[in-house]
Amino acid sequence: MKRYLIVSLVSMLVLSVLFALGSASPASADESKVLEFNTMSGVPRPYTGGTNAIRGVPGGGLPWVIEFGKGTLNPDGKLDILVKGLVFDPSDQAVIDRGIGGINTVPNFKAIVSCLSKDANGNPITVNVSTGLFPADEAGNARIKDFVSLPQPCIAPIIFVTSPGGAWFASTGF
Repeated sequence: MKRYLIVSLVSMLVLSVLFALGSASPASADESKVLEFNTMSGVPRPYTGGTNAIRGVPGGGLPWVIEFGKGTLNPDGKLDILVKGLVFDPSDQAVIDRGIGGINTVPNFKAIVSCLSKDANGNPITVNVSTGLFPADEAGNARIKDFVSLPQPCIAPIIFVTSPGGAWFASTGF
């Protein structure tokens, strides 16, 4: 009985040490991401223009759709976004009337990272930070890789793919 108790205690000690060592191991790259996303949503009709801006970011003037969007945001501000098929909504009547359904007419996109944060007095604020411009083709394909200066803290980040002027065409979500 005494031997069983000693073996049990030693086993528990060994498991505790192994668990502690596993917990103290360096963080993996996945653990250091502020945000990782595999879906984005194009701007729907009710969010076009400035009437229903999200955190001060107006929607594009017409509805947009996106085939595929994914990316990551790291705590150091490194942002990497891949979009495919970010184009004017081919089923929207205003887009159809203009003959631009299913294409992108904007040669450059940028990204805006929107964070809820606090000012120097501790009051809540929204902080929007932008990347530089990145080329986009007529099929709506683009890669945005840049660094942005994130506020501290950066709570509930939303990532927008926008026009050079800052109107959003796609955002994180589905």
